[in-house]
Order: sequence, then C-alpha cells, then structure tokens
Amino acid sequence: MAGPTTAQRGASERAGTPARPPLTGPEGRGISRRTLLILIALAAALLTAFVIWVLYGSSWLRVERVRTSGVEVLTRAEVEAVAAAPVGAPLVSVDTDAMESRLRQKLPRIDTVDVARSWPHGISLKVTEREPVLLVEKGGKFVEVDAKGVRFATVDKAPKDVPLLELTPAPSASLRRFGDDRLLREAVRVAGDLPAGVAKDTEAVRVISYDAISLRLTRDRVVTWGSGEDGPVKARVLTALMKAAPKAGHFDVSAPSAPAVSAS
Repeated sequence: MAGPTTAQRGASERAGTPARPPLTGPEGRGISRRTLLILIALAAALLTAFVIWVLYGSSWLRVERVRTSGVEVLTRAEVEAVAAAPVGAPLVSVDTDAMESRLRQKLPRIDTVDVARSWPHGISLKVTEREPVLLVEKGGKFVEVDAKGVRFATVDKAPKDVPLLELTPAPSASLRRFGDDRLLREAVRVAGDLPAGVAKDTEAVRVISYDAISLRLTRDRVVTWGSGEDGPVKARVLTALMKAAPKAGHFDVSAPSAPAVSAS
C-alpha cells in the first residue's frame, strides 16, 4: 500500500499544526518601547532647542522699553539712566539684581527698588524713595535724614514741614557712651513718635544728651521730651496737655506719668 503523497502530508501538517502567532512576547514589547523612547527624546530635544531659540535667538522676547513708577523727587529719566537696561538684549538674560544694586548705590535717595521683567518686552522699576524726617544744616545747605537715621541727600532748600536737628551734645559721659550717631538715631526716633499735629508745628529737634531731647515749636513753644523711650506714651500725654492748655508755652513730658505745663 502506497504511503500518503507529499501533498497529503502537507495538508495533514497544515491541518494539525497551528499557525505561529504574532510576536507579542518580551521581544516584541522591547522593540516598541525603544522606538517610543527614541521618539520622546527626539521631541524633547527639538522642544528644548526651540525654547532656547525663542528666549535667546529670536526677536520675540527682547527688551524694548523700561517703565518706572514711584518716583517723586527723582525723575524717571535719571532712574532709567542709572538702571541702564540693555535695550535689544534678550529679556531672559537681564541681570535684575545687578540693576537693583546699581540703582541703590548711585541713587541713595532710593530706599527700595524692585526690578522685574515685564514679559514680553519690558523692564519695570518700582521705586520707593526715602523721606526726610530731620534736616541737618551744613554750609548753607541741608542734609536729609530718613527714619532709619540714614543721611541720604543734600539739598539747597529745606523741604517743608521737616524739622531741623540741633545736635549740640554737652561734654558728658552720655556723649562718650553713645556718640553722635546714636544721638542722631534717638532724635529720629523722637521725630517718628510725634503726633501729626505736633510734627507739623515742630521747627527743630534739639539734642543735648541721650536723655535731654527737646522740641522747638511754632509760636515760641517748647517741649521737654527727655529720652526717646516711651515715645508713644509721651505723644499721647503731649496731645492731651496741648488740648487742655492751648496757650501754654512750655510742655514737659519727660516723665509722662507726671507731666507739667507752664506759660513759658
């Protein structure tokens, strides 16, 4: 008996042997993951290159203008001249810290300044100027002193409603202990504690020693303040005394628990 023919064996093998399934095991998944990672890396590199070009190479985000706010005595022109913003440079490359340092160093009238990028084309300068609370007369001019005791500017004309500092310390242990700078700070401290109405009428703050500070007011009135301690309490007591004796010429609040008032 003849055996199965070749065609019959092939048909039998095809019928009895299942077809090999698609490659879905670890090998197939590995090839797919590598391809995906390569595509992601390529996209990230292209995106990074584009962002760098936009920030540094394109003309889209470059400095075109500077805006200044908060100036009163200073002018915008002089502030912006000192700031020296690099017009035309990429906005992202501007060194705002260096600009701030330069402004505070060259313009001591500036107390604080905030230098910020204003996307897409600007630099903003937000300035806070120092305000004088006392004046020191020197050579016919006036040195302005702020609330921190900083001498920040010399002007030809005294600003309105800012008292003079008469620093005439007597030779004493107090002067040796505290020195002129500390006495100046005490005078500033007193000026800052004065009630608004009294501050407006104060023509001079006179300092002889740490605990001998007095005020010279309009209409030849004098206030003996004492030291700079207990300033808010002294301010309240002085306000009450002035209301009770509006025509008095001398007020003593150096000991606020035992104030005194007299005609002169």
